[in-house]
Amino acid sequence: MPQPKQNPFPLLTESFHPGMRLGIAVSGGADSVALLRALAERWRELGLVLTVLHVHHGIRGAEADADAEFVEALTTQMGLRFLRHDVNTSERAKAERETIEEAARKLRYSWFEGLLARKELDAVATAHTLDDQAETVLYKLLRGAWTEGLAGIFPIVACAGGRILRPLLRARRSEIEAWLHEIGQPWREDLTNRDEAHTRNRIRHRLLPVLSEYNPQVAAQLSQVAVIARDEDAYWQAELSRILPSLLLPGRAVRGGGRASSTSPDEASVGIEVERLRSLHPAVQRRVVRAAAEHIQCPLNFDQTELLLAMCEGKAGRRETLTAQVRAERTPRELRFIRAGNMTDTETLPEYEWMIPGEVTAEAFGLRLVASVAGNAHPASVPAKLRAHKPGDRAQLRYSLAPKRMKEILERLKIRSDQRKNWPVLEWQGEIVWMRGVELESRIGIAAGLKIEVEELP
Repeated sequence: MPQPKQNPFPLLTESFHPGMRLGIAVSGGADSVALLRALAERWRELGLVLTVLHVHHGIRGAEADADAEFVEALTTQMGLRFLRHDVNTSERAKAERETIEEAARKLRYSWFEGLLARKELDAVATAHTLDDQAETVLYKLLRGAWTEGLAGIFPIVACAGGRILRPLLRARRSEIEAWLHEIGQPWREDLTNRDEAHTRNRIRHRLLPVLSEYNPQVAAQLSQVAVIARDEDAYWQAELSRILPSLLLPGRAVRGGGRASSTSPDEASVGIEVERLRSLHPAVQRRVVRAAAEHIQCPLNFDQTELLLAMCEGKAGRRETLTAQVRAERTPRELRFIRAGNMTDTETLPEYEWMIPGEVTAEAFGLRLVASVAGNAHPASVPAKLRAHKPGDRAQLRYSLAPKRMKEILERLKIRSDQRKNWPVLEWQGEIVWMRGVELESRIGIAAGLKIEVEELP
């Protein structure tokens, strides 16, 4: 092995301490190999005890086998301890209805966190770079994230028994690859990183290059947004911890004073005094309303949050369904959130998933759907889902100005109340792109040139 030259990219070592048993997650790609080489040349100086961690995800066949052999050989050459963990990503993705990427990530971190919890290691270092940070922030922005989402990848994540560290979070991918070329260190290329069927890869290979034409420093700017958002969110979490105890009212008010709470583990409720909420700045109002809903395990999106704030300005008596188990109601004094285990009183039909372009036969709905896309559209990595509509769903009607709630759409269609619960909709990439009996105008569908052909089954 050639003598290593001092790496030119920043390496965050502030979280290391002498005697730390550090696991290095190494996939075989350039970033993780560079992290391994950079730490291996400084382990004496930093006083680290290094272990190389490699996850074989059970996908990509012989390529994945070669990745594992490459990492093990490199580890042996350096005289370090090597741990390999084999998982079945496809099985997990199918069982949990996750994408392959989501399942792989959760399996990796489950193993890392297990090693930390069992005190086999003090910390695990992953090779996320500044470019990964920029892609993550942009991905979250496109999906409509709040500030906690824009915080992106955290440099330090505490977990039971230890921490996950990201020492390369200020380093550019180009700097890393240039150093590896300089020292003659090969690495493995994962061809799935070039597959533009995945949204993140399209952001990396298509969107960010276009944005860099407007600002060559766009990746660094997005990384700075993450730092700002992380600090902003930390401030707000501390502020909420201070003010929420005096704002959130558990249970429901009872005559004569006091409050009553349900003893059922499936039921819960919390309220906020409307006048006190109105007196707060809009930024605080949104935080408080979201925190109240999260108090009963009901995360809110932007539209739901604005709807609830509008309820506070209206008359008492209004009710809104947020999810299948959670509703909000406006009383004369409070905005209340109620979680009830028995809100759905009829059987829910099964969900059907398939990849677009393709077709599905959904006997429970009496439908066969054939979905096609424009010839130049990239197939999505997430499956389409034909299901009964859920409380909180919204869809954009053709020629309408804004998405409308399912209740409003079904009322417009004059659908009987006993038929509404299992009215079919098609969800794809986070949007309702089709529903029975109405023309929709979906941003995702238009971009892909999506066409749905429907056949009624006998």
